[in-house]
Amino acid sequence: MNGKERILRAIELKEPDCVPLYIHGINEGPIIGIGKHFTDDLPEPKDFRLMDDNDKLKLLDILFKLHETFDIDGMTTFEIGHETKVDEEHVKDGFGVVYKLSEHGIPVPVGHPVKTFDQFKSYKPPVPKKEDIGLLDLAIDRFKGSKALFWLMRGSFVRSWRLIGMTNLMMNIYSNPEFVHAVAQMMLEFNLAQLDLLVDAGLDVLVIEDDIANTKMPMISPEHFQIFVNHYNRQIVEKAHEKGIKVIRHSDGNLWPIMDTLLETGYDGINPLEPQAGMTIKKVKEYCGDRICLFGNIDCVDLLPSGTPEQVEQAVIQAIEDGAKGGGLVICSSNSLHPGVNPENCIAMFEAVRKHGWYNKGIQS
Repeated sequence: MNGKERILRAIELKEPDCVPLYIHGINEGPIIGIGKHFTDDLPEPKDFRLMDDNDKLKLLDILFKLHETFDIDGMTTFEIGHETKVDEEHVKDGFGVVYKLSEHGIPVPVGHPVKTFDQFKSYKPPVPKKEDIGLLDLAIDRFKGSKALFWLMRGSFVRSWRLIGMTNLMMNIYSNPEFVHAVAQMMLEFNLAQLDLLVDAGLDVLVIEDDIANTKMPMISPEHFQIFVNHYNRQIVEKAHEKGIKVIRHSDGNLWPIMDTLLETGYDGINPLEPQAGMTIKKVKEYCGDRICLFGNIDCVDLLPSGTPEQVEQAVIQAIEDGAKGGGLVICSSNSLHPGVNPENCIAMFEAVRKHGWYNKGIQS
């Protein structure tokens, strides 16, 4: 089996030839740190947004080679080149949201262009553009169907709070729910339009990336989750399925209070199953492993940054023992491979999956 066949079979809750391997997300530092093992042509380590065009091309080539060198079964794609530079520390996206660049990985939203419902009524959102999905096009050309190609799409909750601010969104759930619904509907329309572009390009798997929980509980009540978030994301799931695209739900944190809602929505997979939040492979497998594919959950908080390669290998073995039988398991880290991970441990994870994940050797329950 090739990587695409392997991942799609696992998502269909069947056993492929071996447990698939996937990288949900990876930052510049780990790309370069892992890349040192197979190339000397490395860019200067900095945020992609601040690189010159030559270094951007180098980084993308290393990202592709990384997936080839370590036989990663699927590749994550996402928007690149859609932000404009404000200054050396800030960029702005097409929605007008300003982000502060961070040495810890993902930029932090610090400027929210819409504060009130009245402002929103005159706000003009961006229109999805073909050039925004350029990384997907490059991956399709590079891998030619040998790897499953994923797209990270921000869901209604994340897109909404980035536009109007988290505190503002939470307060308006109670004081002005019409405002919250209007913003979510606008974001839904943007996402559905982008989905059309992705389908036409040849996408395999859509990831609705909509973080909604911390390690203790969801950030809003299950009832509000149903009304203000899932109602909109469900429509993306339904349209993607109509187009033949598999859909994975991403959120960190403790998802148990909303797990039944996520299952009922019809997601094909769930990621990344954060162990510190009680989302262990064994527990989730026992509860719903016959209804949804599990993506996870090698610890990127403590183990991948500070553990040993031997400990990483044991964690992979445990995840396979707990979740692989019968299919429906894809191994990845418990979130992105962020700047704090040890590249050697990432490689240990890749190699352990290939060493221990073969179904014809008799994976245990």
